[in-house]
Formats: sequence, structure tokens, C-alpha cells
Amino acid sequence: MAISLTVNGKPVTLDADPDMPLLWALRDELRLTGTKFGCGIAQCGACTVMLDGMTQRSCVTPIGTLEGADVRTIEALDGPEAEAVKAAWVDINVPQCGYCQSGQVVSATALLREIPKPTDEDIDNAMGGNVCRCATYARIRQAIRQASDSLEG
Repeated sequence: MAISLTVNGKPVTLDADPDMPLLWALRDELRLTGTKFGCGIAQCGACTVMLDGMTQRSCVTPIGTLEGADVRTIEALDGPEAEAVKAAWVDINVPQCGYCQSGQVVSATALLREIPKPTDEDIDNAMGGNVCRCATYARIRQAIRQASDSLEG
């Protein structure tokens, strides 16, 4: 079955099983490997992408539900919030192993787009679904605060 959608600003037609998770379509069919497989049950956040402007776990999203959708992966995440988050991530040296970081960055960017000046509670709520095996949560929170502050100036 052919499914037409937009991925990272480009029209794409996927001719695959409609039950195929978006994660595997991105990684195996489109060779966009920035989105990671973590758990396969939407519990860790490593596979987080933007779907029509909202965060979505791609490991449990069948491509058959995405006709006409707009998907944005870490490879093409842009805009002032994304740039601020990426800069803060580097400045604070957030990643350790780095495996979860694409999902973390996507979620942090979505948070700042929705709440430009988040409280610690806002950060915890938005990032709670993203697991970091290296437990860099304090640096993640610090980076989100720094990114938020940089957007004000």
C-alpha cells in the first residue's frame, strides 16, 4: 500500500505494509538513522519525532495512519527553539552515550515551542517520557533552561 506524507519538508511515498512502524520506515526505507530504537513500546522516548507539530513515538505509529502527515526528524529539526536547544546541549555537554539524545532534543524543542519559559515542573512533565540510561537529567534540565533564556535575548 502506498502512503504519501512529508518527511523533513520533502514529499515521500512509502510502498510498505501499513502496519510498519514509522521508526522502521524512517530508518530502513528512508535511511534517516537519527531517530533511535529504544524499547519498541513507546516508553523510552528515543524514537521521538515531530508529527504534525507534536511529539510522537515513532516506534508505535503505523505508517498506514500517516497519509498526508508532516513528519520532522532530528535530521531536519530547525527553528529558533531547535537551534537554542542544540546550542545549549553542546555548551553544557549534555550527552554521555548520546543514544537517547535525538528524542530528548526533539522533546525539548517541542516544549519550548509550547512554553517558552518553562518551570521545572513543566520541564519534568514534558521530558518525563524520555529515558536517559546515563541519567543526565540534571544537565538536560539545565540545557532547557539555558535554551529558554537564550531565546529571550
